[in-house]
Amino acid sequence: MTASRPKRLKTLVGAASVLHASGDASPALGPQRAAALARKAESARITGLFTADVLQVDPTGVVGTTGSQEPLIALAALSQVTSHIGLIATVSTTFQHPYNLARQIATLDHASGGRAAWNAVTSSTGEENFGVDALPDPVTRYARATEFVEVVHALFAANEADAATRGPNGAIRIDPARLHRVDYRGEHFQVQGPLNVPQPPQGRPVQFQAGQSAEGVTLGARYAEAVYTSQPQLDGAVAFAHELRGQARAFGRAENLPLIMNSFHSVIGESDADVARRVREKRERIDYDKGRVKLADMFGGEVDLSGLPLDRPLPESLLPDVDDTNRRRGRIAIFRRYALQGLTLRELIVEANETGHWSVAGTPEQLADAIEERFRLGILDVLSLHGLGNPDQEDLLLNGLLPELRRRELLDDDYVEGGFRANLGLPAL
Repeated sequence: MTASRPKRLKTLVGAASVLHASGDASPALGPQRAAALARKAESARITGLFTADVLQVDPTGVVGTTGSQEPLIALAALSQVTSHIGLIATVSTTFQHPYNLARQIATLDHASGGRAAWNAVTSSTGEENFGVDALPDPVTRYARATEFVEVVHALFAANEADAATRGPNGAIRIDPARLHRVDYRGEHFQVQGPLNVPQPPQGRPVQFQAGQSAEGVTLGARYAEAVYTSQPQLDGAVAFAHELRGQARAFGRAENLPLIMNSFHSVIGESDADVARRVREKRERIDYDKGRVKLADMFGGEVDLSGLPLDRPLPESLLPDVDDTNRRRGRIAIFRRYALQGLTLRELIVEANETGHWSVAGTPEQLADAIEERFRLGILDVLSLHGLGNPDQEDLLLNGLLPELRRRELLDDDYVEGGFRANLGLPAL
């Protein structure tokens, strides 16, 4: 990080859906709305747009609709209506191939002028759509993910920066001698190379990684530049940061890498009374029957919560063993901890509504206090904010929370040149 720019908290918001829906006045309404929200985020000097992804349809309709658009195509569209904001696509290392991904992310980096990033996930669902009878176990998924990241990094590093030159007529000329093979041979991938896309403007698009199981922490510590984690409680956030950074140092990583990213589920109100009203109304909207299904998903999907009383804790015998589960071990660990703390089924369903993420309700000043505490402790570097596009919360986010964070000198006031990498405060490559 440059000495001329102090370390500041970086912010993300979700990229809005570009999809057309029945009843829209025109097929362009979805892309136009997404573009307007992207421009609004950029006007607010948000650091990046983030896209999550899942690879199946939820048959219950309550686990979530995330993944209804393909992230790379959606971000490519938004890259053309923005100029500075970063673009982060979530990608499955279990069901993608690293050569294809390297081409797509490199192309997005070129199309956006150096603003691309990708978030590596191993996927906990979707195997039925890729000819796989059963989801591979976590050890296998992370072994494949490790090779996947190694291949992508090798492909980006192999091509020389001057492999592409532009002639007087504007045409691009590629010098094949400056595109180099990688000859990667692993258990999961064999990739000769070279990558047939010239070196991206950033050298290498920024590497995010999501996963807080033991295997996920190791992968993030070794390769990621930013790690996305769910840490709803402060003690867990401190312990996670200590473990991640300790492993990173053992791998020879630079101090304070990787960056730590949290998703911040907030309810913002104008006063204590307004906050209480908003929280009460939010909880009154919860369907507790559907909430049982959502909570079961937080426990890995194999727990039957039907018929259990809402206002009593769950029997410990019902809780899954984290090491015996094949999906979302980090999320299961969070909800198992909640249950062992004695939360009732009703309280657990309320927490499941936030999907295990850090959740705070308060005025802009109170939310800023909570954010500042984690930032000053060195356990929070990148924050994913909610509320943009929500008429009930957007004004309090843009004109309440963000100005308060800037008043405390926690956020940057403007973008810098050098693409997304520079705006995250990461070293150039």
